[in-house]
Amino acid sequence: MAENTTTATPTTKDGGSTVIVDAVVAKVAGIAAAEVPGVHALGGGAARVIGNIRQAVGAKDHAQGVSVEVGETEVAADIAIQVDYPEQLQRVASNVRAAVHQAITELVGMKVAEINVTVVDVFIPGDDDEDEVEDARVN
Repeated sequence: MAENTTTATPTTKDGGSTVIVDAVVAKVAGIAAAEVPGVHALGGGAARVIGNIRQAVGAKDHAQGVSVEVGETEVAADIAIQVDYPEQLQRVASNVRAAVHQAITELVGMKVAEINVTVVDVFIPGDDDEDEVEDARVN
């Protein structure tokens, strides 16, 4: 998760500065990554469980599974994703990297030092349904 630090751009010719909080950069990266075809969810198992609880109460964490490090002019990001089966993992990770790079460059206005993508799981349709049936039999 992004730390609550801030980064200020140098003073502009109009006499002001812009402050961007790390959590904002993480949210922009998370939204861009989630929109890539083949990405089922962001974050590892525990993060997804907490995310599902937040979503149930009406609060979605767009930065779930995203960690950023923001410097004065550059951003480094680590993103954990769950990929839909049977998508090509390397292709989806590459597309996530490209989408996040574009979002940070265009929306945040900073250079990207690196974007590391970790595929933490593969989503297989029907697996969740089977888990619910097993849980029902155990109760």
